[in-house]
Amino acid sequence: MKSFNNKVAAITGAASGIGRALALELAKQHCHLALSDVDDAGLAETAKQASALGVKVTTAKVNVADRDAVHAWADQVVHDHGKVNMVYNNAGVALGGTVEDTDYSDYEWIVGINMWGVVYGTKAFLPYIKQAGEEGHIVNISSIFGLFAQPTQSGYNMSKFAVRGFTESLRQELDLEGGKVSCTCVHPGGIKTNIARNARMSNSVEKLTGSASAEKMRDQFEALFLTTSEKAAQVILGAVKANKRRALIGPDARVLDIMQRTLPVIYQRIVTASFKMASR
Repeated sequence: MKSFNNKVAAITGAASGIGRALALELAKQHCHLALSDVDDAGLAETAKQASALGVKVTTAKVNVADRDAVHAWADQVVHDHGKVNMVYNNAGVALGGTVEDTDYSDYEWIVGINMWGVVYGTKAFLPYIKQAGEEGHIVNISSIFGLFAQPTQSGYNMSKFAVRGFTESLRQELDLEGGKVSCTCVHPGGIKTNIARNARMSNSVEKLTGSASAEKMRDQFEALFLTTSEKAAQVILGAVKANKRRALIGPDARVLDIMQRTLPVIYQRIVTASFKMASR
């Protein structure tokens, strides 16, 4: 996709963070928008800012873990805009806790949003993107934690590793078809968003890491966030134009990717040792 001019993009998790940044950057490039989130106020603010840039913007309150709701939204997007060329499956949540102490309900919650939300968004929009008969793209947001595992992040790792495998398989299928539609898997490092602040965090994180509180853990995570949402959006859209299979965002993502590829087993020992040192 060489240009976003007069295209239509659907974006989940558009109320803040990378979702909002993607919406505004696409609007600057004259792309019309269909935005969704569960945060009504944040979604309305994103829509207001994007509309001021002169493009058509529609919004919907959608829980991406609800398959019927995602498919209904895709139908509505095509009804409202006449077509859809891209979907950015961006909505995501975080969860901290040891495997032993994390409830099944918490695993189901994070997988429902982070993994099934991507699957539903892909399957709901892919037929319509092909139907448009133009260049189309699917962007699925994984994480550097979809490449590199961490203790207390089993739920997040599980969901983001799944997004990676799903998207890489999809990309190969689209390549075999030889059509106009492609896809990219995105692996952000620490991005300055609200994801850590809104994460579910159990007391088991404090016990294992020696942190004073879940609040301290959130502060420590946020201190490591190096990249702005705006920069992330620019990298993602550049990857779409270049038809990249994978987009790493931030210097931390690139470093951890190299570590995992060069030390695929030993990196786990390094992570464990660093956690032990940090808890002293």
